[in-house]
Amino acid sequence: MQSLSRKHLLYILVLLAGSLLFCCRPYDTIIKGGTVYDGTGKQGMQTDVGIKKDRIKAIGDLAEKKAKVVIDANGKAVSPGFINNLSWAYWPLLEDGRSMSDIKQGVTLEVFGEGSSPGPYNPERTDAERLSFGENMQYLEKKGVSANIASFIGATTLRIHQIGEDDRPPTELELQKMQELVRESMEEGALGIGSSLIYPPAFFASTEELIALCQVAAEYDGMYISHMRSEGDKLEEAVEELIAIAKEAGIDAEIYHLKAAGKRNWDKLDKVLQQIEAAQAEGLNVTANMYNYTGASTGLAACLPPWSQEGGKEAWIKRLTNPETKQKIIAEMQQPENEWENFLQLAGKPENILLLGFGQDSLKYLTGKNLGEVAEMRGLSPAETAVDLIVANNGNISSAYFLMSDENVEKQLKLPYITFCSDARSIASEGEQLQYMTHPRTYGNFARLLGKYVREEKVIPIEEAIHKLTGLSVQKLKIKERGLLQVGYFADVVIFDPETIADKATFKEPHQYAVGVDYVFVNGEMVLKEGEHTGAMPGKFVKGPGVKE
Repeated sequence: MQSLSRKHLLYILVLLAGSLLFCCRPYDTIIKGGTVYDGTGKQGMQTDVGIKKDRIKAIGDLAEKKAKVVIDANGKAVSPGFINNLSWAYWPLLEDGRSMSDIKQGVTLEVFGEGSSPGPYNPERTDAERLSFGENMQYLEKKGVSANIASFIGATTLRIHQIGEDDRPPTELELQKMQELVRESMEEGALGIGSSLIYPPAFFASTEELIALCQVAAEYDGMYISHMRSEGDKLEEAVEELIAIAKEAGIDAEIYHLKAAGKRNWDKLDKVLQQIEAAQAEGLNVTANMYNYTGASTGLAACLPPWSQEGGKEAWIKRLTNPETKQKIIAEMQQPENEWENFLQLAGKPENILLLGFGQDSLKYLTGKNLGEVAEMRGLSPAETAVDLIVANNGNISSAYFLMSDENVEKQLKLPYITFCSDARSIASEGEQLQYMTHPRTYGNFARLLGKYVREEKVIPIEEAIHKLTGLSVQKLKIKERGLLQVGYFADVVIFDPETIADKATFKEPHQYAVGVDYVFVNGEMVLKEGEHTGAMPGKFVKGPGVKE
């Protein structure tokens, strides 16, 4: 073997020295000179943040320290990653794990489970490959996702597991099985029980059924979180039910996307806030989250009575095409008041119902029109038009409903216990997604808070907004070592420009990314660099308080 030349030996020594220097660097990333908001609600402080592997290693003056990556954050805000307390991103993330519309706003944790969750599934009622809650969450992590993920157990998912979509109470044995599934899922990492009680088959569940499920979740320090039975005409009664469940089950409770829906109900918000505060004074931990728009979004089916949807889609379409049953459904839709949440009436007029997404190509020309326009085109009542559209589409139609007041939105923003959610998917503004409309909250909810309501309208200060987006959210969810910029915590970090952060998406042109977020780190890995996705997929399944590690 030939001996190494002096030149080659010197080259190897230089490489070894460089490798040693790299290995010995105390930080992988240093973020220098930004205004650091730690997530506790304290005012920002200009300082440095050091990241090593997946953790925050130091906060303070790091001027003399070395790192592989050094980011000049002077003039920018540095905060914990934002938490989306109600996300529908699980299924889109299976197809595209980049989480584009939320990552570009600084969201580093997507929380699923409003009624429906990724398991547990009954093998007799599904062709899903993975049946348990934990298996599905672990699968998404393994497949690759840019943001962290967490989830509640869907009360609807549990009901379908045992009862299907029938309108009946569970038998004693079925309820016991549902409770066993809660226990298993909490031990796998669920955050608690999530319900969506205006939608069938969740609508068919009794208060007692929900209490029984929540009692098990409470054993693991889980939370009950609910899209209540009403956000409009029966709003106060719905809040009473949520408080009763919290009290009887001994569980923390949160209201999904708090609102007083429908102009005739706007004045009820103050009464609801009094109910919540009275429950808190009694020692119950009752809170709420919200999205930052006066328009809501759900299916056109929200205009139809829940009984019409019993038994699933096939039975539903059959009822809608039976002349006698169809007329009964239409008559009920046209009644000013009902025992169910009638979005046709809450909207006030059909022009306040915007049609966003059709599955059938033959109907896509109606995308972006309101129900009033389509009814006039067809020479039919809005109620009959809605029924006919659902039949023609062979199922539900994504819609937006303009239901809330600006005054109430601002009032809610100031509540000390409010946190934030998009109630939307996280998607990319490209490809097939562009064929469908969506609510602008999909692309803008979190940036809208920091741009419109913090910077422009000064409804709340920036440190309070960041606290609600981060530290307060993890406090409610009982998630450990996240949500704060604190030494030893996971390095989920956002760097954004408080002077330019803004939502761009509108109801007419929703597929527009927010602007102003420069960098996003998830578990210490850079996912967004100078506003562009790096392709990194470091997201983890973040587990709830029932997991003992």
